[in-house]
Amino acid sequence: MKITPFNISIPQDDIDALRTRLANTRWAPEANNEDWSLGVNGTYLRQLMEYWQKDFDWRTQEARINTFPQFRTEIDEIPIHFIHVRGKGPNPTPIILNHGWPWSFWDFRDVILRLADPVSYGGKAEDAFDVVVPSLPGFTFSGPLARNDIGYKETADLWVKLMKGLGYERFVTHGGDAGAFVSARLGHVYPESIIAVHLSFPILPGVPHSAGDPKDFTPEEKDMKEQDPRPESFFHVLIHTLDPQTLAWAMHDSPVGLAAWILLRRRAWSDCNGDVETKFDKDTLLTYLSLYWFTNCFVGTELFCRASNFPQTMDLVNDIKPEISVPTAVAVMPKDCLHRPKRIVERYANLRQWTVFPSGGHFGAAEEPERMAEDIKGFLRSLRETDNSG
Repeated sequence: MKITPFNISIPQDDIDALRTRLANTRWAPEANNEDWSLGVNGTYLRQLMEYWQKDFDWRTQEARINTFPQFRTEIDEIPIHFIHVRGKGPNPTPIILNHGWPWSFWDFRDVILRLADPVSYGGKAEDAFDVVVPSLPGFTFSGPLARNDIGYKETADLWVKLMKGLGYERFVTHGGDAGAFVSARLGHVYPESIIAVHLSFPILPGVPHSAGDPKDFTPEEKDMKEQDPRPESFFHVLIHTLDPQTLAWAMHDSPVGLAAWILLRRRAWSDCNGDVETKFDKDTLLTYLSLYWFTNCFVGTELFCRASNFPQTMDLVNDIKPEISVPTAVAVMPKDCLHRPKRIVERYANLRQWTVFPSGGHFGAAEEPERMAEDIKGFLRSLRETDNSG
């Protein structure tokens, strides 16, 4: 596996072209949408797009991303981009962090060093990790793809090869959203390669997403479940799965359209109480959007969703019980899009840790990076202590 160092360097012509497109936006008419009930509110969208055009400094954000060691490789003819930070400790544990949609690798920006260099954040050197953060196939710099059949199943296979190519025979995996599918799949299919699974989204192999008898929910879990988004909040999955190319023509041509499509989810799925900038300020939002725009990757992210067939239950490929047989931890985000009772997770996973965060939504690692890093470190610490006592 040939690994090449990589730095982001967006051509200035692309930055100038984006600003020109934003300046020439043809705005849609809008009436009676102050409460966002019809979708993204035009007043806020215009303000954000004006900032993108006139004030947002991509070069500053690009330089910040480039402070992390990045690489590209190719596995089975699939281009893969990833961050790889070696841990500062006596025996760092390898971990792969898996993002989702409409995320990117940059959603883990404030988690990476907390795991790789815990001493700098008031922690202990023995809690250090070697941190690998790949871009999912088709996302940002892991593309473009010449095929459209790479979903979470195939990605799990790729990640085992990636980690072995980096010298890690066994590793921890964490994920949210689509990354939780990847991580759960790894724990189910590759128990010999996976030390532990840590999820911020409770995906379980062989279990329908709607599973859970009401009597299985504690009162606290029932309260969280009742706040789950309405089913229509996930209509994007049907479009991405059934009609990805048609939508792509619009999203790849219009930065405002792309921004609105992604902004709606960032606001609706985060624990922001309707004010998205309480979780993601303008520079953060626009860095996410710029990564999608400059890499021309939107259709690649849709095709990942299509190949994954996310509405369907995760397939079982073996008879191992529980279905995730390696030690498993779940960090419960109170405002996430899916909640399961702990009792269900215990039936289908080797559950060792269950943490209910006091705040946080679907973008757990980006919304609550300090708590997420501490939860991951505490989970592995408890496993080490159990091993040592045994």
